[in-house]
This record gives sequence, C-alpha cells and structure tokens, in this order.
Amino acid sequence: MKIDIGRTGVALITPFKEDREVDYDGLSNLIDYLIREGADFLVSMGTTGESAVLSKQEKMEVVAFTKKKINGRVPLVLGLGGNNTKAVVEEIKSTDFTGVSAVLSVSPAYNKPSQEGIYLHFKSIAEACPIAIILYNVPGRTSVNISADTTLRLAKDFDHIVAIKEASRDMDQIMHILRDKPADFKVLSGDDAFTLPMLLMGAEGVISVQAMVCPKEFSEMVNFGVSGQVEKARALHYPQLEIIDHLFAEGSPSGVKACLKIMGICEEYLRLPLVQISRPRYEKLKDLLEYHQQSVLS
Repeated sequence: MKIDIGRTGVALITPFKEDREVDYDGLSNLIDYLIREGADFLVSMGTTGESAVLSKQEKMEVVAFTKKKINGRVPLVLGLGGNNTKAVVEEIKSTDFTGVSAVLSVSPAYNKPSQEGIYLHFKSIAEACPIAIILYNVPGRTSVNISADTTLRLAKDFDHIVAIKEASRDMDQIMHILRDKPADFKVLSGDDAFTLPMLLMGAEGVISVQAMVCPKEFSEMVNFGVSGQVEKARALHYPQLEIIDHLFAEGSPSGVKACLKIMGICEEYLRLPLVQISRPRYEKLKDLLEYHQQSVLS
C-alpha cells in the first residue's frame, strides 16, 4: 500500500479555554493558520494533543470538528494507540475512518513489552485496521524502543504498515531502517531538532511540533532537505534550533501552547498534570519569536 500525505505533518494541540473546556475557536484558528502557511498534513489526537487527558466523547468531538474544519484541504492522520492491545483493537473497530488518511499508533507505554510483544501488538492492530498505519517509536515516553529489526519485520509483513515516526534519536538504528526497508515504507522524523540530519540520511518527512510555530519555514527546510539542497536547508534549520530547545525545555505541549498564545492563535491553558511554562521561559520564547519574525521580514 502506498500513501501520499506529503512531507511536513503537524501534531495538533488541543486548545483549552480558562475553564479547561475545549476551545474550538482556537482549534479553528490553528487549522486555518497551518494550512495557509504550508503544512502538508495534520495529526489529531497524538501526544501533543493531550489525548491522555481527554474523555472518549471529547476525542470523538475534537476529531469530528477537525475533519469538518479541514474539509479535505489536507490529509488527516489520527492518533490511535495504547498499552492495552485488546482495547486498541476494539477502538479501531468502532472508529469511523471517513476523512482519515492514516492511523498513527504509538508503541505501548509503561508495560515494557519485549520486541515480540511489540510485534504482536502491532500485528493485532494491522489485522483490525482498514486504513494505512504509521508506527510511532518514542522510547523517551514509552520506555521501550522499537528496534530496527522489529520495525523492518512489521514493514515487510504488513502491506498497510506504511511508515514509522522515529523519535528514538538513535541515528545508527535509523540508518539500518533506511537501508533495509521496503521501497514504499517511509521514515518520518519524530524529533524536530533531528529532522534535517534524518532527511539527509534518506528520511522522507516529519511529524512536527515546531512546524506549528513556524510552518512555512519548517516546511521549506524539509523540502530543501529531501531534495538535497543542503545549504538552503541549513539556513532555515539553524535559526529555528534555539526555539526548538526552549519549546521542549519544560514539557510538551506547554512550550508550543505558549508560542501560540504569543502569536494570538489560542490560549496556553493545559489540563493537569501538565502546567504552563514559567514566565522567564515564556518571555524568552516571546523574544525568540519576535526576533525570528523580524529576520523573516528582513
């Protein structure tokens, strides 16, 4: 199975109002902004969307709103995973995938399964899911890495496991996947700071948080990286690096929500256990964004 969703995907936040109810006006503003500024596809209900603190009903409502707002303008990828394989399979079977191009499914967290357990988890998902699947490897959050061998085994055994979002920061592992993967299997960066080096090694895109802040510049960097225009890619990568550092310094999506507040797109409220970033960090991000904007205009 081939999937063409583009190169730069953005992991959407779920904006909240001061009472911590979902802010649909803010989400509407964000979706329009990202599509206008060049995002290729959007991801709903990932980690960045604070899916862990949303009820099942809220998730359904946010996804339905997001589909309607996108209105076919760009592909939508839906985050759908967990550490209870049976529950994930049941959720897949009850999900309406109309308007969804692919599922992004994270490796099980907390349970710490073996590589065979990870393989069988995704095998069960693949057998139940009617659309394309993107694996998500983020051992910094899950505590267990999907090895290169397991990724390649899944890619070769299941035609509709079409890609992996790789956030391991293990460049040796990523190179082994890139070298040995099936031709149609895509490797996407899951780490903003590592996106350019991964692209230069052969990755084909990214699912990004930073692209929510600077979608135009980040998308251009990705396109230059994929096409091998290294100097042009570097010229866009390095000015964004300090923003990326501060974006994740006090947790995610706390940093990006602060940036979106500064940019006037939505508020920065989160649900516990996540909290807003410190005021010194907020002011630093504000300075960086103002400097970045001045640089772009000049």
